[in-house]
Amino acid sequence: MRLFVPESLADIRDKLALGQRLDEAEALRLFECDDLNALGQLADEVNRRKNNNRASYILNRYFNYSNYCILSCQFCSFSRKKRDANGFQLAVPDMVLKAKEALSIGITELHIVGGLHPSLPYSYYTDMVQSLKAVDDRLQLKCFTAVEIMFLAKRSKKNVIDVLSELKSLGLDSLTGGGAEIFNQEVRDRIARGKETAEEYLDVHRKWHELGGRSTCTMLYGHLETLANRVDHMRQLRALQDETGGFTGFIPLPYQPENNEIPVKHPPTGFDSLRTLAVARLYLDNFDHITAYWVGLGMNLAQVALNYGADDVHGTIIEEKIFHMAGAGSPQLQTETEMIRAIREAGRVPVQRDTFYRPIHEWQEDALAPA
Repeated sequence: MRLFVPESLADIRDKLALGQRLDEAEALRLFECDDLNALGQLADEVNRRKNNNRASYILNRYFNYSNYCILSCQFCSFSRKKRDANGFQLAVPDMVLKAKEALSIGITELHIVGGLHPSLPYSYYTDMVQSLKAVDDRLQLKCFTAVEIMFLAKRSKKNVIDVLSELKSLGLDSLTGGGAEIFNQEVRDRIARGKETAEEYLDVHRKWHELGGRSTCTMLYGHLETLANRVDHMRQLRALQDETGGFTGFIPLPYQPENNEIPVKHPPTGFDSLRTLAVARLYLDNFDHITAYWVGLGMNLAQVALNYGADDVHGTIIEEKIFHMAGAGSPQLQTETEMIRAIREAGRVPVQRDTFYRPIHEWQEDALAPA
């Protein structure tokens, strides 16, 4: 791989060409490099070796069962207290109706998270999973963050492994990766005081992987963290992936600054988002997939990201609340046709995938997406 990169990155280029692992100091050098095109070249070359010319998307539907939460994370614009007029919670039959609607339009995954509700019983959550899986066994359920699992363990007076085992037996297919934020505890205390620690987040995913489950993982960037904090965050994820192999993909999430208490005036720039995706692709050598989350990036930047190390643009979404309540200006949904067009415009072959990033359908150049 003889790419035209600055002399300062020549040693990294040569290491990557040999398939050698980058260390944290090298990842930080990449973050500090101001030659975005060079980062893109390096990341694109590595991505093509892993995923050829394909880029994926998923037909999924988001919904949140409730935004009532006992926590008051400073960065969160989604949570509400019971006294607030704009709080909500869904009954299980309402969620079943949403699932049936989703299934009727070809959705393959339900992505479900919520706040740490102060009064819902544990049976609400088990009934939710069991009832949604009963709609159609082929409908994949990607539910709950690590902190929700810890909360359910406390609520049910069970340990985490027992909660995960029960939910898996009822039909839970995957944990979501949300809640990772930034692992550095000092920063974590400033943006999400009272939330689970990095060790607790990683341990929930470790236990889920040990049960044979798979999950995604995330990193919230562009707020109060340093570049070194980002590298350390990815280091810990890479170490757990070495241990379990249970992560299907990594999803960097750009911070949205509106309607919260963190003193950040502007969201991450396009430059910052592209370099973060590129460094993730180069450093996380044991991850097959890096997702450009179009909800936070916007679809135009997500398209560009497919040439900066990302190989996935996430899903049709339909009903995303968390990022939009924080000020995201992207649409609430993307149609399959729009996603296929965006991937093709980026010079990639569109592939519909499932929850585990396994291909369902590859769209050839002369094939049209369904209306």
